[in-house]
Amino acid sequence: MGLYMNKLINFIVGSTLILLITGCDDKSISLSEEDYGVLDNGILIKQYIFENDNQMKVKIINYGAIVVSIEVPDKNGKINDVVLGYDSIDGYVQDPSYFGAIVGRVGNRISKGKFSLDGKDYALAINNNENHLHGGIEGFNKKVWTPEITELNGLPALKLTYLSPDGEEGYPGNLNLEVTYTISNKNELIIDYFGTTDKATILNPTNHSYFNLSGEGNGDILDHVLKINADYFTPVDKGLIPLGNHESVLGTPMDFLKPKKIGERINNDDNQLKVGLGYDHNWVFNNWDGTLKLGVTLFEPESGRFMEVFTTEPGVQFYSGNFLDGTNIGKNQKAYQYRSALCLETDHFPDSQNNSNFPSVVLRPGEEYKQKTIYQFSTK
Repeated sequence: MGLYMNKLINFIVGSTLILLITGCDDKSISLSEEDYGVLDNGILIKQYIFENDNQMKVKIINYGAIVVSIEVPDKNGKINDVVLGYDSIDGYVQDPSYFGAIVGRVGNRISKGKFSLDGKDYALAINNNENHLHGGIEGFNKKVWTPEITELNGLPALKLTYLSPDGEEGYPGNLNLEVTYTISNKNELIIDYFGTTDKATILNPTNHSYFNLSGEGNGDILDHVLKINADYFTPVDKGLIPLGNHESVLGTPMDFLKPKKIGERINNDDNQLKVGLGYDHNWVFNNWDGTLKLGVTLFEPESGRFMEVFTTEPGVQFYSGNFLDGTNIGKNQKAYQYRSALCLETDHFPDSQNNSNFPSVVLRPGEEYKQKTIYQFSTK
């Protein structure tokens, strides 16, 4: 769909704003808005619905910038929602697992919640044993973001903005973060990040969607076939904090250079798998240079669904749903069981601010934080 051949139409159906972009190929993408739920403090949360002409539908709410659902066809044209989530706002308010959310300021773990920057020591909120995880006690996943329906690269777009004040969860600087969601007629979910700060800080957000290409709540992910373009991963200690080095995947259960079933070696008697209770590690992408590249593919043989992950980030945290235990009651009252979904969190490496040999996550005044990640769905 050509950028300059698109026709942009805004119209109202009832109380719902709809943005429709129609291209010269007669393909269209719509973005609509509707009420989703009300928080205890009376704030109304909105849901935004993307739809294209290739049977893809994506729903996002401005609470936590959460991806509520991704509906895509299988090889026979059957539509399923392929991400875990809840049926109401109450589920997301109470959610302990970060389903679909943008997490930060810093995704993943920070050792003992401490780091030093420009000679000053900072202590962050502790919320994961002795460590800081996914932004702290009330990270970005629990915030109300300011929504704006707009257009990006010729596509309808939802821009969500959050101003994180100086000192929030212990982080320095007033941070302004924009996360913009779009979809394409290539069945891509595109996530663009943009951030600025008025004081030196650290920033490493990511999207925390849980995928099951069979359909959410439909069995485990052990037969999913995974490929990661990474010769190395970052080994971790018992608290899942990186040791600071890169270790070769060759000859280990961490080797996904060629497509392999996730369950093939997940119970291997390997120290790193024992520490992570399965896969819960960062992989170091090959030939990273900050440009958009294919990093991961995921295939579910029965449905034929195939997902490709493109990113500008240097790594991916592959988490195999090891802490799901049936206590998360999700959509249609489904209990999400052990390893019933997986996360592919594209970002900089965990605890980077405490490892000078990892790519930096420092953001300074006058600099711009930018990241792009694309989840593209097809069948084969």
